[in-house]
Amino acid sequence: MEKRAIGHNGHYVSEIGLGCMGMSWLYGKAERSESIATIHAALEAGITLFDTGDLYGDGHNELLLREALQGGRRDNAFIAVKFDGKLHSTDKKDEEVNNRPHTVKTFLTDTLKRLGTEYIDLYQPSRINPHVPIEETIGAMADMVKAGYVRHIGLSEVGVETIRRAHAVHSISWLQMEYSLFNRELELNILPTLRELGIALSAYGVLSRGLLSGNWSKERVMGPDDMRGKAPRFSNENLEKNLVLVEALREIAEEKQVTVAQMAIAWVLSQGDDVIPLIGARKQSQLHESIGAVDLKLSSTDLSRIEKAVPRDLVAGEYYGVPRKKWFIQ
Repeated sequence: MEKRAIGHNGHYVSEIGLGCMGMSWLYGKAERSESIATIHAALEAGITLFDTGDLYGDGHNELLLREALQGGRRDNAFIAVKFDGKLHSTDKKDEEVNNRPHTVKTFLTDTLKRLGTEYIDLYQPSRINPHVPIEETIGAMADMVKAGYVRHIGLSEVGVETIRRAHAVHSISWLQMEYSLFNRELELNILPTLRELGIALSAYGVLSRGLLSGNWSKERVMGPDDMRGKAPRFSNENLEKNLVLVEALREIAEEKQVTVAQMAIAWVLSQGDDVIPLIGARKQSQLHESIGAVDLKLSSTDLSRIEKAVPRDLVAGEYYGVPRKKWFIQ
């Protein structure tokens, strides 16, 4: 497993990371023992980056990661945490993200307790509140860096203006956004800005919530607690159009004697040494398949063929049931 740098100070993490969200939230119930075994397998394979959040299962994911990293494993893990004030709100219907400076320290204190650690490697707001200046939130987080509780600051789902304003207050190590063959909007303005400022991209959703796994079919029945069942991208007509693109990608993958998932992950890996894909494996079998992508080196000809097989403008439907701009901050 090779390493990739985040931020300006030369800190390196594994070239792919394990996104732990699905072990606790959104995609239906996961088997606890298998989740922990998957984290252990990731460590053994050389993965050092583990992504979690206080909102994933209302703290369940952080507790799960704590259990998995017992026995000295914490020393080999770079833990990235997203915080979301809605977990701490007494009104669970309140859609306003609470990242006001005086509350962020409370969120961090609770996260440190759940993870059983003295510091967080990277801390980032899950979403930005448009009514709270980003300078105030980042300023509060910078105080935590000075105090030794946080080592790096990140951002999630924000645009160019917010990135620049935040970076002017404290060095931002990465921006986390969805990026895959099915989600490429950030290539126009955001990715060039990150490269100008020396900020890495933490890419989640690299398999487009399972569509690019190569295992999805229109006959698949999702459970009532699987949020993909509400996503326009997975609706009947859109799903059929998207699966046509997956089959076009499968033809190229079979020529390379790899799986569709490995091809999709390798495409993200090939977009630059400053792009760090997160794989959302919940099982050891999924993890091992995903790790195989690091051995797949794509040529410029390969990349051209892939992008012709999966044109960005033919992907049907958004993932989110509400307009992205409702919570995406420029």
